[in-house]
Amino acid sequence: MPSLESAIKVQARALGFELVGIASATPADGIDRMRAWLEQGYAGEMNYMRRHADARQHPESILPGVRSVVMVGMNYKPAEDPNFRTRHIARYACGADYHDVLWERLNRLLAWLQQDCPGCRCRGVVDTAPLLERDFARRAGLGWFGKNAMLINKRLGSYFFIGALLTDLELHPDAPHETSHCGSCTACLDACPTAAFVGPGVLDSRRCISYLTIELRGPIPQDLRSGMGDWLFGCDVCQEVCPWNRKAPNGLEPAFAARTEIEGVDPVELLSLSVEEFRRRFRATALMRAKRGGLLRNAAIVLGNRGDPVALPALRSALHDSDILIREAAQWAIEQIEKRTAVSSAHLGPGTERH
Repeated sequence: MPSLESAIKVQARALGFELVGIASATPADGIDRMRAWLEQGYAGEMNYMRRHADARQHPESILPGVRSVVMVGMNYKPAEDPNFRTRHIARYACGADYHDVLWERLNRLLAWLQQDCPGCRCRGVVDTAPLLERDFARRAGLGWFGKNAMLINKRLGSYFFIGALLTDLELHPDAPHETSHCGSCTACLDACPTAAFVGPGVLDSRRCISYLTIELRGPIPQDLRSGMGDWLFGCDVCQEVCPWNRKAPNGLEPAFAARTEIEGVDPVELLSLSVEEFRRRFRATALMRAKRGGLLRNAAIVLGNRGDPVALPALRSALHDSDILIREAAQWAIEQIEKRTAVSSAHLGPGTERH
């Protein structure tokens, strides 16, 4: 008869989790590292990280009496579309909101486990509780921490979501992933457009494009705007250059398939969306995380970086938006385009026609 641990893994894989491992529910390995990171101010305005720092020390804060943590991973790497024009949405956000997808599967796993072990107590977690999920994922054997601070798996690379099922059952843990397989490679550190890595494995969120476009609620610092390039929501640069992602298989979950209305979103069109239109278009997607003000702010900066005068009418219209965040970014973008246009005209010289 198969063990309960084996049965859990079989059930988890049947639910679409390509990765599954078990860790003991003991204090998180990286709690001191996280506290040092917070003390350096690298969390920026993510105050929830500070508020729940103590709670992250032990999963007991989430489920009293917890003894084991079942860690799961689901691949979201999409098949590349050679016909797609320009991608400026992080891959993880191009399909359904992963929180909803993983929650639904974890709840099914939870229900199965409680049916198999009546009376056991469980709780599923997907970025929704103070758990250092990557620590427990490494401890459960799912991968190692790359120099870009991502969890990397030899087979799946880093394009996978993780979730956790906490239980008061005493399960036999898997062997932790003790070694790193990054070697001397520094591709991720070298490629970051905003130099957000302080060193291997240490990210200053305040310079990270994902933080700037999603978490930051105020204006984006002007010295970091050009580094954002075309990124409208999130960033995949440090994953795109990682050798472990080159041969990683594409994900099989249909819910994560890129949606044309998200992946092909036009920054110019975004600037015309009312509050209601924004909610209607992006509800049930990860893009809601940035809120309308943040996403339209990002759209204006992307247009400023592109420097195409075609965007000027939309940007000038955005100067009358009720949100000052959008107005400020639109004004900056207009100035960038006008400067570039002036330089281009001066380069052509008087009397020179552009062909």
